[in-house]
Amino acid sequence: MFAGHFPGNPLVPGVILTEALAQTAGIAAASGYPENARPLFLLSAIRGMKFLASVRPEEEIRLRAEKLAQVDQLLQFKVQASVDGKVVAEGQLVLNVSTETSMAPLE
Repeated sequence: MFAGHFPGNPLVPGVILTEALAQTAGIAAASGYPENARPLFLLSAIRGMKFLASVRPEEEIRLRAEKLAQVDQLLQFKVQASVDGKVVAEGQLVLNVSTETSMAPLE
């Protein structure tokens, strides 16, 4: 899956870890809404994301997202990824609550 990142030494790219954390924050944000009325949550900002250790594709990653604040339609989350109890990535993400209820298919 990550054969080209890096050849002979595959690692999970930081952008994949960040996306997984953003998805986790979106799930946490959606849990505050009824299942039939959940808005979309769009990643608006990445603040201070740090990558503290390498992650291999076969490793199990534990993802956490904790809501810190909300101002109007912006939600701020503290996020953390860990492997075997060791923090491998952490930072803050801001999600925007979209007024649309679904994404239109790409043409």
